[in-house]
Amino acid sequence: MDSDRYKRGLEKLKEIDGHAGDKVIEALKDIAPDLARYTIEFPFGDVYSRGVLSLKEREIATVAALAALGNAMPQLKVHIHGALNVGCTRQEIVEIMIQMAVYAGFPAALNGTFAAKEVFAERDATGQDN
Repeated sequence: MDSDRYKRGLEKLKEIDGHAGDKVIEALKDIAPDLARYTIEFPFGDVYSRGVLSLKEREIATVAALAALGNAMPQLKVHIHGALNVGCTRQEIVEIMIQMAVYAGFPAALNGTFAAKEVFAERDATGQDN
């Protein structure tokens, strides 16, 4: 776990989600430590670390994709937090979900909106502004 990709990925993940990377590694270390490493290296060490798109733009795309999938609620919530952490507003998150009604259907949009509502409530409870 000392590769440059891993270090770069962990730094990028911390920039987006604070210590979420540590939680991923901890949760997977006893069953699939390689999966934890891959999760840090590829998405965050390679893809999120590229230029062209900002972190905000990448999180918008990620939130939209996870909402459209409809079967990744824990990951969607993590990325809604991440989107808010990198500059998205709550209204932008809601607009993403409305957009998903057109392309992914109303069930995906509704489920995504309810996930956002839970994230907003968590942030309110902990005093986070956005």
